[in-house]
Amino acid sequence: MIGKLKGVIDAIGEDHLVLDVHGVGYLVHCSSRTLQRLPGTGEAAVLAIETHVREDMIRLYGFRSEAEREWFRLLQSVQGVGAKVALGILAVLEPGEVAQAVASGDKAAIARGPGVGPKLAARIISELKDKAPAATPIDPSLARVAEAGSDEGSAPSAVADAVSALVNLGYPQMQASAAVAAAMKSAGEDATTQVLIRLGLRELAR
Repeated sequence: MIGKLKGVIDAIGEDHLVLDVHGVGYLVHCSSRTLQRLPGTGEAAVLAIETHVREDMIRLYGFRSEAEREWFRLLQSVQGVGAKVALGILAVLEPGEVAQAVASGDKAAIARGPGVGPKLAARIISELKDKAPAATPIDPSLARVAEAGSDEGSAPSAVADAVSALVNLGYPQMQASAAVAAAMKSAGEDATTQVLIRLGLRELAR
């Protein structure tokens, strides 16, 4: 199996590129985000490669980082997510952003991927929430924020209330969760809702 390719970009298409490696042109499929961030034709490039082998074809998928490739694999472990949908999600979210969306339960962020509806986004979060830390480092504070916000069996915590308040002010849940996580770091886990909201707004204003 091919795990990495290093060569010169020979051509770039809408969803793929041709990488010339010592005279052999490899057709590599990539997300639009990856293609946009690669150097131009004639420039050197290194890609992490995921190889899909089927009876009728061999297809290569290219990524700028190991984390991006790992998320490509993880996303496809969810029923209903194929290579096209996984690449679509990675086209709109960086690996770290996918990790934060999964950790904080931000279905809206995941649903930004082409072909991802609310039900599939919820399934992705449900099935990958325990796998995300192994794929991409996640701030432990953010993980605790996500846990507090999803604990429906207990009374609302200061953390969950703070996140909810920021979301009600119009901030995306992923950003609100990250801001409250940062606030909790500086104020401590016993901080009140009002303190977390105030510090969270300060973080969002940076």
